Amino acid sequence: MNYKKIILKPKKEESLKRFHPWIFSGAVARKDEGIEEGEVVNVYTADNEFIAVGHYQIGSIEVRVLSFEPIKIDADFWRKKLTVAFDLRQSIGLVNEANNTYRLVHGEGDNLPGLIIDVYAHTAVIQSHSVGMHESRNDICKALQEVLEGRVRNIYYKSETTLPYKANLGAENDYLIGGVEDNNVALENGLKFKADWLKGQKTGFFVDQRDNRSLLEKYASGRSVLNMFCYTGGFSFYAMRGGAKLVHSVDSSAKAIMLTDENIALNFSEDGRHKSFAEDAFKFLGNMDNSQYDLIVLDPPAFAKHRGAIKNALQGYKRLNAVAFNKIAPGGILFTFSCSQVISKDAFRLAVFSAAAQSGRSVKILHQLTQPADHPINIYHPEGEYLKGLVLYVE
Repeated sequence: MNYKKIILKPKKEESLKRFHPWIFSGAVARKDEGIEEGEVVNVYTADNEFIAVGHYQIGSIEVRVLSFEPIKIDADFWRKKLTVAFDLRQSIGLVNEANNTYRLVHGEGDNLPGLIIDVYAHTAVIQSHSVGMHESRNDICKALQEVLEGRVRNIYYKSETTLPYKANLGAENDYLIGGVEDNNVALENGLKFKADWLKGQKTGFFVDQRDNRSLLEKYASGRSVLNMFCYTGGFSFYAMRGGAKLVHSVDSSAKAIMLTDENIALNFSEDGRHKSFAEDAFKFLGNMDNSQYDLIVLDPPAFAKHRGAIKNALQGYKRLNAVAFNKIAPGGILFTFSCSQVISKDAFRLAVFSAAAQSGRSVKILHQLTQPADHPINIYHPEGEYLKGLVLYVE
């Protein structure tokens, strides 16, 4: 197609030949004048051979690749991409009567870098992480209506805090289709919850822990469960259904605790096993009695959002897990996670192991956890593996 051109330096196309979807600014030799951020561009090798088409952006990643074929990025493109993504979710059995909550598009994992779409019952939430996806939001919305015809009534655009701030786009969170009258109760594996896409974190709920919550449910019977950084209480109501003796949910956000209480009430009305606390995590852990809990969940927000924060983040994970190892009852089970993309599996594991050694407890790995199938990892883009977790048995 007749898009403006970007020419690479010699031999800088090797990663693209391996289908990596990012082109870094250091690989670019020259480009046509007047290219605006978010514009679709064609990328050529130093020998003037086409190699990719994608969204141009300002920064270290200069192009996010949409296709390695010379195609037009039009309505048909978006419709085909969303159809492929939806077919995947259907083929793995995610879309069913007991589960109407799933991630429809996971950026590079679905070959749409810079785009996230989560579905909560009859509402789809679109989140752009690039100017190109922001500029394409109306085309994406139209394609989404066609692909999910009869399944969604509302499409909410939530990108105020995820777009590059230097782009100064003035983006506002708002409905593209539908409105606030819709019921925001959705289903995950038969459990009800409220997704707060208007004011909540991310798109309103942490869809990526679905499988790990189901695993916790199997271990919860008869146990005293502590869910730290509970947000809207996902692990808590799975523990309740799993037959936990008691469940305590902790989050520093009073709004999160309110949503946790609402979600517990939706599923276990007037059940006295649950109690919530709006309190700092480290303070709560430090003050709790030894052996008070024999199943603890540590699912903190990202401690490192960029590489410069890795060292401090690893110290934070070590400190957090050390307290849990010291406090958990003998025979206890610890679910511990990191959602920081820049923290590798090995680095996180080492931080947890260091905390275990510091406690002097005997610890065994029961499971090594990751993100679910609706958060696929593009095999050519291993950076997409961000969620890592361990299930540990503490003697």
